[in-house]
Amino acid sequence: MLYELRTYTVKPGTIGDMVKAASTVSRDIRKDDYGKLEGYWTTEIGPLNQVMHLWSYSDFAERARLRGELAKNPRWTGEYIPLIRPLMVRQDIRLLNAVKAPVAPASTGNIYEFRNYRTKTGGAVRQWIDVFTAALPAREKYSRIVGLWQTEAGQPNEVCHIWAYPSLNARVEARANALEDPVWQEFLGKSGPLLEEMHSTIMLPAPHSPLQ
Repeated sequence: MLYELRTYTVKPGTIGDMVKAASTVSRDIRKDDYGKLEGYWTTEIGPLNQVMHLWSYSDFAERARLRGELAKNPRWTGEYIPLIRPLMVRQDIRLLNAVKAPVAPASTGNIYEFRNYRTKTGGAVRQWIDVFTAALPAREKYSRIVGLWQTEAGQPNEVCHIWAYPSLNARVEARANALEDPVWQEFLGKSGPLLEEMHSTIMLPAPHSPLQ
């Protein structure tokens, strides 16, 4: 399975227009016929004026075929693209291989956190994934992970993971409790030397997002 995370930066004040176009016109045209929509969010804390949407395909060939078919859809080019083109500032794409495929939280009404880490070169990304997945059962005593990926293209030597929390306060509590867990403390000691950068973005699910 291939995952694609698309991040669109839009002009200030136009997030609502982007989400409306995506949740109505785009969904009516695309459905899940041109790739499956896994999640769609707006950024709340971190980089602002962004929407992030996660899609899945069976492989690279299916992605190329379906996106080619979508580009030929007259409703896509004639109805949706003209709506969003004036809003757009920048588009970024990550192609991702799942280490842990996305799993919906048990309840809805969540906030989401997207964390992306750039590791050192020379195999550090694989080492980080190994120590992280070994410690993950201890971490998930405090909050459940939604998904974990290694970036295939767009950002080399990168891992991405998404978490869901009932609220920002619940996030603070879960992370504070995890920091007191000896297994997680051991992981942090191993993780730090493997990393170059760590980034976090708090996201809110759009009304049409499968992950709520």
